[in-house]
Amino acid sequence: MRWRIAILVSAAIAISYLDRLALPVAVQAISKDIPITNGQFSALQSAFLFSYALMYAAGGKLVDLLGTHRGFMAIMFFWSVACASHALAASFAMLFASRLLLGMGEGGGFPAATRAVAEWFPAKERATAMGIINAGTAVGAAAAPPLIAVVLGYTNWRWIFVLSGVLGIVWVVSWRLSYSSTVSLALSSTSQTREPAASLSWTHLFRVRETWGLVAAKFLSDAAWFFYLFWLPKYLYDARGFDVKAVGNFAWMPSAAAAVGCLLGGGFSSYLVRRKFSLGVARKLALGLSAAVMPFIILVPAVPASSAIALFCLAYFGQQSWSTLVMVLPADLFPQNVVGSVAGLVGFGGAMGGIAFGEVVGYLLDHGFGYITVFRIAGTLHIAAFFIILISIPVLLPLKFEPQLNRGLA
Repeated sequence: MRWRIAILVSAAIAISYLDRLALPVAVQAISKDIPITNGQFSALQSAFLFSYALMYAAGGKLVDLLGTHRGFMAIMFFWSVACASHALAASFAMLFASRLLLGMGEGGGFPAATRAVAEWFPAKERATAMGIINAGTAVGAAAAPPLIAVVLGYTNWRWIFVLSGVLGIVWVVSWRLSYSSTVSLALSSTSQTREPAASLSWTHLFRVRETWGLVAAKFLSDAAWFFYLFWLPKYLYDARGFDVKAVGNFAWMPSAAAAVGCLLGGGFSSYLVRRKFSLGVARKLALGLSAAVMPFIILVPAVPASSAIALFCLAYFGQQSWSTLVMVLPADLFPQNVVGSVAGLVGFGGAMGGIAFGEVVGYLLDHGFGYITVFRIAGTLHIAAFFIILISIPVLLPLKFEPQLNRGLA
């Protein structure tokens, strides 16, 4: 039952990435109806990421209050309708509004996924489960370019958003029929003996060093990730001269590599735990190896197009191996009843990193600095994030909170 839940959640994450990438991949076609500059393109991504960041934090709290079943269902329905609303856009302002709404909905997805992992899986299986779930990001990102190219071959760009929204509604129905909140893994409940009777507020969570470390690390690593995710199609259009068909033929490859990274990163960490390595060694070794491959992205502007695609594949592989492990850390460290809240705060930091770096990228490209400078910055961010985790989480053990911290908290 628990692996069935993992696959369902992975499918939701796949749909979320298809939804968020529909605009970047179809931007060339959209620009024929609604002209979009580099600065405006950055603004559209910032609109998504700003509301995504806020709802990532609030969505985590919402899922802790409503539970995984009802919370995930409500979140998914909202973002599917928001995705479909792009089809009605007749101006840049309407696209901007739709991106805000989409971000609001999708922000709750990963906190719900992290809570599902904490609910259904013991520590030795969590990284593998999160790898399967996080592989949904790669499936959605890999499906987006060829699927959008096919849709554009038969109709206009507006149908891309309609079809994506319909997929989300179908998932909501499947989730409603398949999920049973009363059937949970017995080990999941018995292993949470460290969970306090009452929830910790955000005020208390912000007093914890590990919270700040995870938020800061996610801020840096997701700054690079959202650049790769949103700007890869535009980079191929602008710097490599690709058309929509060429992007559809090649842009799925890094996402396929990302799927492998999700599964290998989480699987490798779980393997080390099964081999009796400590949880800290298992997580940190896998994180360090993931971060080590990221600086190779600096070479992208200096190599032929085929080699550039290969380097993007390596970066996507490393990033999603990294992301799988970072997002399982809240379940390793914190009591189950606040995992959604912590995951929300961590995701908030990541989205804010994406906003900050996205605006920097738009500015640099519009002021003549070029992609060389951008890739040099992006290539260093995961290394810095890894050192932050080493400093802020010197020992990876379940955190213990004094009973008086929870007194009177709801």
